[in-house]
Amino acid sequence: MKTPTRHTQAFDEWIRHRFVALNDQLEQAYFEQADKNNVEGIGDDIKQVLLTQGNDLISHLLEEGNTDQGFDSAFDLLGNVGLFMAACRRHEITEPSRETYSPLKQASALAMHIGASIGVTPRFATAHLTTHNRALNGTYKRFTSLEDEQIFVDYNTKGILAYKRAADALLKIQPLGISHPICFDLLTVAEQALSEVIDSSSRLFNKLDADRFFYCVRPYYKPYRVGSQVYRGANAGDFAGINVIDLQLGLCAANDQSYSQLLVDKFLYMMPEDQRILRDCMRRQSIMDDFLLQRSASQQAWYQKNLQQFLVVCQRHGQGAIQHHDQLVSKYISQPSTDMAQQHMAKVTASGPPLPVLIAALEKLRDRRAANKRDDIHTRFDDIKTLQASLK
Repeated sequence: MKTPTRHTQAFDEWIRHRFVALNDQLEQAYFEQADKNNVEGIGDDIKQVLLTQGNDLISHLLEEGNTDQGFDSAFDLLGNVGLFMAACRRHEITEPSRETYSPLKQASALAMHIGASIGVTPRFATAHLTTHNRALNGTYKRFTSLEDEQIFVDYNTKGILAYKRAADALLKIQPLGISHPICFDLLTVAEQALSEVIDSSSRLFNKLDADRFFYCVRPYYKPYRVGSQVYRGANAGDFAGINVIDLQLGLCAANDQSYSQLLVDKFLYMMPEDQRILRDCMRRQSIMDDFLLQRSASQQAWYQKNLQQFLVVCQRHGQGAIQHHDQLVSKYISQPSTDMAQQHMAKVTASGPPLPVLIAALEKLRDRRAANKRDDIHTRFDDIKTLQASLK
């Protein structure tokens, strides 16, 4: 990463310190209320400081223009602008339903300039807070200093990196072939990584306070406007790895309309290298289909050994999907929302659609990944049973 400019450094310093302190003050005031979702009329003087200071720092960056600092610096700066815009949305300084154009005009202009120039969405993305969040003196960027935000980010980062390791191992199988002796080793690496995902999610479930997450962390991931366009909130699944696993295992298909829509919707929320990996993976035949085509070799030792390990990997991926939906989504989104005042219900989800629509979509994704039997969508339930039957 090139040395940032003076104005970029000043903005980064503000995001890491004063910005966090202002958000902390507001979160404390919100959380002390009977209606913890209400932000209207609370801490207006603090909100004005946040808005004024952020706009002032961004105005200097906008005047500075494109300093050609390279992708890493540009992506990092986009993240800082995005964190500011997301905080303004969280505190309802901006609110897309009451606007046709973001009142954060300078931030919007800078975000659109950077996003278009590096090929990503012009808002903060998951990578800004997880895999591409540089720590200084042991501390990485966050919205607040709340312990529960750190728990959420830490374990999301651990899970994402584990998914990436599993995906990388599975991608290495195709050029070798499923009968290659190293196929078993790569499948074992994938199994171990997916087991780490399950462990990270379990630790998150046990450590993260549901109320603190729902009321003080989740709201920073809401949709907001950049210019005239509303962009959905950052999602922990906005990286290629988890979809590479779906596709390489064969549990999901790129030509399935609803699943391909999911892929299309997330492309620009991912890092450019992730976009390239996922596009390449969408053209490949799955490992499951490779095994189905080679069932005539079921008496061979390599087939029995590698298929058994492949089915273990499928099982682990399904377990992770079930755990995420039945534990995390339920505990941190569905259950807390039942106590929510009606006027706040339209603003629950980060991805835009109403909560029941989101939950139904997540259930279908869970059942695809777990190869559960369903009559309304295609899953690989029958194919898994066929492969299991070919084992001795």
